[in-house]
Amino acid sequence: MSAKILIIDDEESILESLSDILEDEGYQVVTALNASQGNLKLNEETPDLIILDVWLPDEDGLKFLKRLRKEKPTLPVIVISGHGTVEMAVRAIKLGAFDFLEKPLSYDRVVVTVANALRFRDLQEENIRLKARFAIRGLTGKSSLIEKVKREISRVATTDATVLITGESGVGKEVAARMIHQLSRRAQRPFVAVNCAAIPEELIESELFGHERGAFTGAHTTKKGKFDLAHGGTIFLDEIGDMSLSAQAKVLRVLQEKCFERVGGTKTIQVDVRVIAATNKDLQKEIRDGRFREDLYFRLNVVPIRIPPLRERPEDIPLLVEEFLEELARHSGLGHKRLSKEALSALCRYSFPGNVRELRNLIERLVIMSQGEVIGLEDLPPEILAVTSPSPSDEEPWFKCSNFKEARSLFEREFLRRKLAEHRGNISQTAEAIGLERSYLHRKLKSLGLTGEN
Repeated sequence: MSAKILIIDDEESILESLSDILEDEGYQVVTALNASQGNLKLNEETPDLIILDVWLPDEDGLKFLKRLRKEKPTLPVIVISGHGTVEMAVRAIKLGAFDFLEKPLSYDRVVVTVANALRFRDLQEENIRLKARFAIRGLTGKSSLIEKVKREISRVATTDATVLITGESGVGKEVAARMIHQLSRRAQRPFVAVNCAAIPEELIESELFGHERGAFTGAHTTKKGKFDLAHGGTIFLDEIGDMSLSAQAKVLRVLQEKCFERVGGTKTIQVDVRVIAATNKDLQKEIRDGRFREDLYFRLNVVPIRIPPLRERPEDIPLLVEEFLEELARHSGLGHKRLSKEALSALCRYSFPGNVRELRNLIERLVIMSQGEVIGLEDLPPEILAVTSPSPSDEEPWFKCSNFKEARSLFEREFLRRKLAEHRGNISQTAEAIGLERSYLHRKLKSLGLTGEN
């Protein structure tokens, strides 16, 4: 999409001549004769740059600039004037103008200054993205499972293929999506993350595609959507399984035709965006239940990547623990702490139903609450201490039983006791994890003398 320029000047001849010159250069141009019109066009059109006259009939241009810098600090503004002085130019620059040009305007200089201002804006945005890029960690671990995921990410990143990332909550789906973006040819362009589950259903379309002024109650200005903001880069649709069917239809159109309309609008907007989606739901089940479009699923599932839960790769826990301890040492001001061997072993035996996010939160809690430099067993919460390795004398006690029925009962009781402890006594989570119906598990626990609190 070409850049959009708003020109605010009370001379129609200036508006016409500047519009002609800039449109010939490939820009979209919007004009306003005064500050009031300028404010209206600013909200309706969301320009990429403003050319602003100092002398306006209804407001001083520099006051307009001062207010604009507070509301839109990164929007470049070129100030123009037919009565310019050195003092006025200095004041305009101090207020945040990109440049100050005197009338009569040299149109060659206008074209160069506009190009430089837009390039400077791009550099500012790139600097923000680079800072965010280097602040992002990759997927930590050396297990065969996580190494496989890293190889898949490396292969798909160099393409523009749509990716569907699956995995439980907290496994690092957004981290994987950012890795794909960082390794792609779009790395210098925006990465826009959208949590579909956190946006109310009635607002999801406006959030994704933007809206026009007056499209609904409260839509006082035109607003760009996430697809607009991600142009040239990557949009990450997290928890896409929670998206409404109507929004799914619009996302499908973007994937198929690379265009959309804002809510309440009729203008078709072309967009160049790579889509990465993620979910912790079984989308095929959602399709069978009528909650997810099958055609969208096939469009998203071009390259599927599954992030394994932490319980499937406990050998990665020590590396993650060390990473989190280093991170907290840099930012918490509490110094570098470490875990004792016994405490680390206990963490490696725990299943972490909340995955990497739960582990990170736990380490932060331990760093804050532990008294000494070494975090020991006594500092760990009860749910982790409850999952202990069996002693040699207790290992596989069912083999000491004299008959099959007694051995099976003993095994079932111990297996379910440990699984309950892993899931903190939550029967629903335990049933889902071990593949049993909740009602059946509840009856089984009762028959074995176990409860959700055992």
